[in-house]
Amino acid sequence: MAKIAVLFDAGQALLSTFDLDEVLQRILSIARDYFHLQNVAILSLDQEEQQLFVRSQIGWDEGADLLRLDLGKGLTGMAALKKHPVYVPDVSQDPNYFCSTKTTRSELAIPLMVRDQVVGVLDCQSDQADYFDHDTIELLTLFSTQASMALQNARLYSLEQQRARQLEAINDIAQQSTAVLDLEQLASRVCCLIQQAFHVSHVSLLLREEGDLVLRAHHGTLTPQIPEGGRFSTSREPWAQLLVTGTTLIEKELFGSECRYLLGSASRMCIPLVSFGQTLGVLVLDSTKPNAFRETELRALESVADICATSIQNAHYVERVKQLAYLDGLTGIFNRRFFELRIMEEIERARRYGNGMAVIMADIDHFKLLNDEFGHLLGDEVLRQVSSLFHQQLRKIDIVCRYGGEEFGILLTQTSVQHAMSIGEKLRKMVESWQFPGVPRTVTISAGVAAYPEHGTTRDELVRAADNGLYFAKQDGRNKVAAAPLARRASPTA
Repeated sequence: MAKIAVLFDAGQALLSTFDLDEVLQRILSIARDYFHLQNVAILSLDQEEQQLFVRSQIGWDEGADLLRLDLGKGLTGMAALKKHPVYVPDVSQDPNYFCSTKTTRSELAIPLMVRDQVVGVLDCQSDQADYFDHDTIELLTLFSTQASMALQNARLYSLEQQRARQLEAINDIAQQSTAVLDLEQLASRVCCLIQQAFHVSHVSLLLREEGDLVLRAHHGTLTPQIPEGGRFSTSREPWAQLLVTGTTLIEKELFGSECRYLLGSASRMCIPLVSFGQTLGVLVLDSTKPNAFRETELRALESVADICATSIQNAHYVERVKQLAYLDGLTGIFNRRFFELRIMEEIERARRYGNGMAVIMADIDHFKLLNDEFGHLLGDEVLRQVSSLFHQQLRKIDIVCRYGGEEFGILLTQTSVQHAMSIGEKLRKMVESWQFPGVPRTVTISAGVAAYPEHGTTRDELVRAADNGLYFAKQDGRNKVAAAPLARRASPTA
């Protein structure tokens, strides 16, 4: 009766708290102290993987708590599979024994059950052979029943607390993300909020642009192997499958994966960003731990992804409205206001990543004479067609603007002087060979080329250098492409 009374007191102590970590420690401490055990552990059952893993332990050798056991493997795996206690008086004689402590001589594994379902195993070990007699096994079995209830109550409480935190995080993300309409700021804010709210190692936002997925923002503790603005082909896995199916992908092991772009990432969850049936991109969460993401987390994270997708779509709409203010009414290409905005961004990007950039200033030769001879309506049509030719011949990441009158400003990203010269020459030849309806003579252009950092490192220096190149091309007889003279560098003083 005294033992039963002590057991009752132990049960009351277990049921007095809902904190999961505290419950685990109380279970282990009571089992160790009351039953004089050398070491004791609780292994939880991973329902998805059908594996046991050490949730908490006292006395195990270092590293042994990293154990994961399939059902039926080891004494704990056998207890979980058979749903009744497994006792081995002498572990040295049992081939199923897994060594967690070198001094262990006998082991008792008792399944922790809730409504006939195994939720874990209480593993008790002693440094004495045949330590557990019938009465002790019976008491520990009764104790494990109470421990199971306490563990289940704490687990349910922990889940409710987790859901409450997730709902609070979702609400916070919704409030903050919907208040930001600038796409770049939104992408950065979203990554930061999600990483902090859901305690993952790293969060990345990949958006679909021109047939690729582009890394627009990321935040966390891992090191990216590509810079912001880096591109992934949507024809490669896992992106191809993800974008086609529109369903979340959980990758449990990333070691050896060709698409692991964050150093140290061991597992990740990829959630498509879908708005009005359109997949805008992918929200990627990475962890340094293998198999870190669970199906139970999907609902909350997919809710976050839906909020992000809506916010991104809104930001796209705002961006399109802004672009209308940056379009030239006659030609439909960008205007000088947009050129001034983007050249600063391209210079900063070139400075940060060292990829270089170039400016081409070009204008139509003898355009005033063309207007006087054939009229302004035909002159306007020539401007539109030259604009269209430039737009067709340049990459989608390059920018062509009507700088003023018959002059055009072109921004080339990640481009050297030599490549910019070849592009200028390509445009010159294209215009020269083009048959402009209603114009019986050849139309030509002249162009000047300047590159960062060879010809300058500021907006004024680069535009001035490109204008100088254009002046040299005009002086040389027009229908030419000329590079600006290299910027003078201050010589070092002695």
